Amino acid sequence: MENKKIMRMRRGVLVLEDGTIYHAYHFGAPVSSSGEVVFNTAMTGYTESITDPSYKGQILTFTYPIIGTYGVPCSSYKEKISEFYESDKIQVSGLLVSYYSNHPYHWNMNLSLSEWLYKNGIPGLYGVDTRYIAKKLRENGGSMLGKILMKEEKDNLTFYDPNEENLSKKVSTNKRIVYGNGKHKILIVDFGLKNNILRCLLQRDCTVVRVPWDYDFTNEEYDGLILSNGPGNPEIYKKPIHYIRIVMKKERPIPIFGICLGNQLLGLAAGGDTYKLKYAHRGHNQPVISLQTRRSFITSQNHGYVLDTKNISDKWKIFFKNLNDNTCEGIIHNDKPFFSVQFHPEASGGPTDTEFLFDFFINSIVKNK
Repeated sequence: MENKKIMRMRRGVLVLEDGTIYHAYHFGAPVSSSGEVVFNTAMTGYTESITDPSYKGQILTFTYPIIGTYGVPCSSYKEKISEFYESDKIQVSGLLVSYYSNHPYHWNMNLSLSEWLYKNGIPGLYGVDTRYIAKKLRENGGSMLGKILMKEEKDNLTFYDPNEENLSKKVSTNKRIVYGNGKHKILIVDFGLKNNILRCLLQRDCTVVRVPWDYDFTNEEYDGLILSNGPGNPEIYKKPIHYIRIVMKKERPIPIFGICLGNQLLGLAAGGDTYKLKYAHRGHNQPVISLQTRRSFITSQNHGYVLDTKNISDKWKIFFKNLNDNTCEGIIHNDKPFFSVQFHPEASGGPTDTEFLFDFFINSIVKNK
């Protein structure tokens, strides 16, 4: 049964850093929250997005007008991995939706979205023009600092910028974890790993070893290395960038696959730089093109920083480009089995157009062996 706070249509407000105030109705936990306001264009998959570690410290705005129609599934596990979530908990700091469906139904539903948020202490607002907010955010680099306040509370909450701290400390595993028993041994450095990366690898006959973000993997034995997705500014990850440089210089190179933040870290280790985009890449409909095959794909993305390749040696080339702004969406080495992409090939919940990159990675491991 939907919690009674919703039924009373309790009011709240969204305050942006430029002083703009949006009046709305409240659902979820009756608490205030602060973070970086970003947007997401997905039509489905709100459970996956809300539990995605890449959204840590962010207030997520859904542009799709109706959210909550199918509730939230249970937190069941299979092979030590949550079956329906992208991590073990809610990662967002708050939700903004246009219309909240308070009569959800689905055969796999365990809780309503509001009940789930309430249980985990996360506030939400509905009754705002989220597409207008997304347009405003886009004109401000894809994000703005903001806070959700309950109507009757005094505004004593400060703005919080998650990019000023190392968020991987909050979302990465704190221990070594092994999954599966396949023939390919994959080491994943967890900067904020999405569970579907694990699922994609286990489906491809892999044993996956997951290690913390600051783990020294330079002396580990493995068949392939994955640098995972994660939140925040890539240039603060000095220690893992140093480790990546060491393994890249080894006499016998081992395949490396960087995803999202992992793409930026591989690029920084290769001598590149990063900068903040004027128009951040948010949503599940970002078009990219492979410069090797000239094929185009629709991808899921959530990042404000991008790789600048002008200082990378000519041993590297751009792998994918964004078709909206021509920015780098991935790099690949000419001779060694190193490559990375800025988007999410695992993309739970969708699109899965580029999941073949996991096969590309496994094939490079087989050739390397």
